[in-house]
Order: sequence, then structure tokens, then C-alpha cells
Amino acid sequence: MNTPAIQISELTKRYGKDRGIDKLSLQVEEGEIFGFIGPNGAGKSTTIRVLLNLLFPTDGSARIMGLDTVRDSKKIRARTGYIPSEANPYPFMTAREFLHYTASFYGAQQAEKKITELTELFDLEPGRKISDLSSGNRKKLSIIQSFIHTPRLLIVDEPTTGLDPLMQSRFFDLLRSENKRGMTVFFSSHTLSDVQMLCRRVAIIKEGRIVNVEAIETLRKKQLKKIRIEFSDTVPGDLASLPGFENGFTVTGNAMEFIYSGDMNSLVSTLIGKDISDMTIEEPSLEEIFMHYYN
Repeated sequence: MNTPAIQISELTKRYGKDRGIDKLSLQVEEGEIFGFIGPNGAGKSTTIRVLLNLLFPTDGSARIMGLDTVRDSKKIRARTGYIPSEANPYPFMTAREFLHYTASFYGAQQAEKKITELTELFDLEPGRKISDLSSGNRKKLSIIQSFIHTPRLLIVDEPTTGLDPLMQSRFFDLLRSENKRGMTVFFSSHTLSDVQMLCRRVAIIKEGRIVNVEAIETLRKKQLKKIRIEFSDTVPGDLASLPGFENGFTVTGNAMEFIYSGDMNSLVSTLIGKDISDMTIEEPSLEEIFMHYYN
């Protein structure tokens, strides 16, 4: 049986009385591209920083490739790549100097060849000073440095921020290619469309807690329906108490829209006698399913 790439058990990080993450438990298998999604402030970056031993956990434990994230952090860093949400490398260096400096920490094989290939792929001028680079180009630099030592695990935190669509496409292609060679990817983002394109499984984090771990396809197949009902007159007020409306609905004029998780027979029974002029039932988008969990 393969050792999980990431194994988190009851992991907690508090900042005094403030919440960071609370009793997170999660397992990422070797060779996965695993999505970790939630809006800003949900605890994604805190989780990553604890995994990388940039923050010390308040409680619980985590292991990466079987190694303890606190005791074995040096070994873990040698095998892990990291793309932070905001990239601020040494401004006085050129891009090439920074990449060689990074490669020297790992004793990376064929570093010069890899630097050349990746700077060409991402259209980055290696001779330019980092202080002169745009935020998008600094992000490219961060991506390139994370691949230099061919990591077994790549942890990415909001990696597409600042990248134009062409560079995003090249980055995704690179992730898929390296994943086929065996690299595990832990992909943290608040952009659900990015996760949908790459990941087979996803964890949803809300207010520092994991609320669900699902296969992307399973999320799509949940018994959730997007329903729009248009009434001949005003929207009846007795629908809100029906089970399945826990997340509320929106009313526009004489029409109501909602994501419904209740029993369809109960809904139909409640609608009997109502003056309905039109009704549509369809599958919700992944974005709408995500917001259903959040609301």
C-alpha cells in the first residue's frame, strides 16, 4: 500500500483567540492532483503554511510522504515545490540569478537546461531584475523556481493570480505533464473553474474546517437541482419553511430561483394549487454547488 502524499490528522492552528484552522483531517494520495477550495480567509493558506512548517501547529499532526512536517521539515522541503499566492523574491537579483540561487539549495540536476526551458515556456526574460518585473512575471518566476528540482509533491496557493489566459493554459499543461510522470499536486484555489479543469477530488474548507471531500464528478451528481418558478401573481410566502430551502432563494418580480436539496415529492405537493405560469428544473453548475455548501 502506497504511503499517502499528504496525511493530516486533527490539525489545528489558532492565533490567540482567533481561528486559523480547526481539527482538519485529510488524506491526499500519491499521484493525485487534489483540489483545496474555499474563499479568501477560509484557512487554505494557513493549512499550507503549517504543512510547510512555516507555521507551528497548535494541535494535531501532519505527514508529507510519510515524514512528520515538524521533525522532518528539512527532508520534506527537499522533495516539495511551493508556489505561494504572492511572490516577492529578492528584488536586487535578476530572474536568472534568483533561479540559480534557488537551484543551489537542492543540488538540482541539469538546472541550467531546466531554467532555459521553463523561462522560454513562460516567456520570461531571465536577464531582467526582479524589481522591474510585473506581478504576472513575478508569478511566472515563482512557478519556474518550484519546478527546478523536480519535486515529488507540488503545493500551489492561488497559482493563476496575475497570469494571462495563455500562461494559465501553459501552466496547466505543465502540471498535467509532471503529474503523468508521478508528481502529486495539492492545488489550493478560490477559483472553482481552475480546480474543475485539473482535479479529480476536492476538499471544501469553510471557516477553518473541512466541510466536504468529494470527487468532482460526485459533486456534480449530488441530488441538487437548480429550480426557477414563475408565478402568475406574487411569490407565495409559505415555501420558505419547506425542508430543502435551508440556503434560501432569490425573488425577482413574480419569479423565484433556488438550489433545492429536499424531496421533490414534497416540493410538488406544496406547489399544488399555486398559480404557476412557468417552471424549469436543471442541473446546477459546479460553482452553484460550491456556494450551496458555503451558504
